[in-house]
Amino acid sequence: MSRLLSLSRVIDTINTKIGKAMGWFILAAVMVSSINALVRFTFNRSSNSWLELQWYLFGAVFLLGCAYTFQQNEHIRIDIISSRLSKRTRDWIDVIGHIFFLTPLCLVVIYLSWPFFLRSFQQGEISSSAGGLIVWPAKLLLPVGFSLLLAQGLSELIKRVAIMRGLIEDPHANSAGAHGTVE
Repeated sequence: MSRLLSLSRVIDTINTKIGKAMGWFILAAVMVSSINALVRFTFNRSSNSWLELQWYLFGAVFLLGCAYTFQQNEHIRIDIISSRLSKRTRDWIDVIGHIFFLTPLCLVVIYLSWPFFLRSFQQGEISSSAGGLIVWPAKLLLPVGFSLLLAQGLSELIKRVAIMRGLIEDPHANSAGAHGTVE
């Protein structure tokens, strides 16, 4: 189990670095949006590439930041129901959810989105909008983002099993909506 926990720490570190970098992407998207609006209203000029860049940045934030959000236990839970369950039941719900729902979903999206990206990359696909950007970087976000989420799901599964075995403390035991709120 110690090797699996080491793997979990590596995954957590990678997703933490990527997740924190997404803050800069948000700033970049806000800057691009602001500059584009300023140029459009001040000089009556605009470019589709600026709009598309803004979309790419927001897409990157959501797809690449998803694993970090999951790791930080900031994802959506139905707290009104889960808060009434025992910690052990919530832990089992997480284990079952990770194995039977999160993992298959990520694998399907990765499987379906990789050819979608690859075709775009091989064709050098460019946006159909005048002055638009190349499209494949946006399409690459899908398999990469879901690969990061899959890896984080594995990390969370490893940690949840270790918590259930009493090998580690629950890192989210004291956070709102976390597993440790009601016994």
